[in-house]
Amino acid sequence: MTETPSAPPAGKRLRTWSAFGDIRKRPSEYEIVTEGANWTLRSGRKAPLEGNPSSPGNLWLTTYRDKSPLQVEDWGGFRDPDAQTYRSYVALQDEQESQVNGLLEQYAEAGADATLGERWRHVLAHLLTPQRYPLHGLQKIEAYLGYVAPSPYITNAAALGTADLLRRVTRVAYRTRELQLAHPEGGFGTGEREVWERAQGWQPTREAVELALISYDWAEAFTAVNLVLLPTLDDVLLRQFGDVARENGDELTWLLNSYLSRDTERRARWSAALARYAVEHRPANADVLGKWIARWSPRADAAAESLGTLLETLPERGRAAGVVADQARDARTRFHAELGLVPATAG
Repeated sequence: MTETPSAPPAGKRLRTWSAFGDIRKRPSEYEIVTEGANWTLRSGRKAPLEGNPSSPGNLWLTTYRDKSPLQVEDWGGFRDPDAQTYRSYVALQDEQESQVNGLLEQYAEAGADATLGERWRHVLAHLLTPQRYPLHGLQKIEAYLGYVAPSPYITNAAALGTADLLRRVTRVAYRTRELQLAHPEGGFGTGEREVWERAQGWQPTREAVELALISYDWAEAFTAVNLVLLPTLDDVLLRQFGDVARENGDELTWLLNSYLSRDTERRARWSAALARYAVEHRPANADVLGKWIARWSPRADAAAESLGTLLETLPERGRAAGVVADQARDARTRFHAELGLVPATAG
């Protein structure tokens, strides 16, 4: 038997968007599909996960999310400046991938990889194709951030950031296979893991990524990756490496890096907005973020300078490791300055 819904109390109007409180306008599509999406944050529960509050999963979320040093009264007020939903993100990236695929086909038909010089191929084998290892590690941290984040709006942004990093891993893997086909004896597709694990140029990056993987506090993981490591490494591996590639006649790498930089710009926007939100709603958070920035910046600088040594191998049109590190540090410092954040002084 079908029951007829009861009428609302006299003088009280039913609100379709009651999850948003007493609002005066219809929520945006972005808000409708994001609100309440992180099920570990639903109200009315004694613990984040169903079951015993003292279970390992509940203790983990309580310790590394709810009791994080970075606190505001209501994380639910944060919004991604781009207001990306899954639908809008897929549409955006579908257009981007169509452009990238067309670019790859154009250069493949022209046989561009066959024209690359031996010394530049060495750089690609040591600086481009091993990137899938650190990118995969950073992708895992971004996914973790999305799961343990204290707001579905942060979860959504981090989830799409995870997809961006997966896109980069995929493109590096694709280029690795293309280079392997063009130069079977060039070490492409076979030697990247050894380069990642043993080549001196990659070891500070490997150390930084592995330490970030065990930074369990959600806000420190956010600071380490989104505010320090990625802003530094992206300047080296996308902007500077792209510029050097173009100067050495490898326009394809430069163009691909330019396309991928759009993803990093979007991540920088929501990460900056989240940092601003935290400080605006609790000024003491500036000190919390500053301490973490001070902890992770030396690791990022060491990674940038060590990666720069791989560009010093070019006798012409190369770039000194110190210059690489300085430019990456300047890019990160400008990003922090725009947020009003400075590393805490030691002591």
